[in-house]
Amino acid sequence: MAVRDEIDGRILRVLRGDGRISNAALAAEIGLSPSACLRRLRLLEASGVIRGYTALVDDAGADGRLVVLTQITLDRQTEEFLNRFEAAVRRCPEVRDCYLMTGLSDYLMRIEVRDAGDYERLHKEVLSRLPGVARIQSSFAIRTVVGPG
Repeated sequence: MAVRDEIDGRILRVLRGDGRISNAALAAEIGLSPSACLRRLRLLEASGVIRGYTALVDDAGADGRLVVLTQITLDRQTEEFLNRFEAAVRRCPEVRDCYLMTGLSDYLMRIEVRDAGDYERLHKEVLSRLPGVARIQSSFAIRTVVGPG
């Protein structure tokens, strides 16, 4: 199910800004009764438009994690190669986000590691061994300028 109308769209915009907003406050902000708002919210959840709720944690928080943006190019772009790669990358806990891309590389990943040495280990032991990998290109983030939350 997709977003049905502008009211659903407004619900989603408000939730993107504050996923912990109470139903009463959400209803007041979008101009619905709390019961009508809750009904729409439950439909958006049941249909998969809203897949879940999460806490956004500062990447450079107390643990000082290093963020690495990594582009992966595969040997082949067949469905079999893409599926095998995606299944393997889902098992890698350091990969926080992974996107199938258009352009020069096949995938873009946001990886979090302790430091450059930890990334070197990950590169040698995990990334270079993922199915079908032909090329890996990585960049280290200096700081977040615009990001979630």
